[in-house]
Amino acid sequence: MTYTPARAAASAVIVHRIRLHDGVDPERFETWVRDVDYATCPRLPAVVSFAVQRVTDAEAAASGEYFEIIEVTSRADFERDMRSEPFHRLVRDFDKIAAVVAELTGDRVGSGYRAR
Repeated sequence: MTYTPARAAASAVIVHRIRLHDGVDPERFETWVRDVDYATCPRLPAVVSFAVQRVTDAEAAASGEYFEIIEVTSRADFERDMRSEPFHRLVRDFDKIAAVVAELTGDRVGSGYRAR
């Protein structure tokens, strides 16, 4: 069993809408997300949770659109993570295959709800 240290509760949320570059196979992107993006998260202390979703609403998006939800301890903590080498590697890889086309940021209202 691998020990995973407890992290602080999320107080800020960042949502990115992502569009693949022309000619990029969605499976290539999704493999990168599973094998590289998710695997890097433990090296970013501010990240409480992170997930990428494929947009499935045909009326809302063209093929190759995704969104990611990043829950972080604070924006300041995440900005510190963004200066780290692991994060810079993610950006270099990501920029070759996709682009963030919109961003929303916000602070959680209360504790929210999460099934246990």
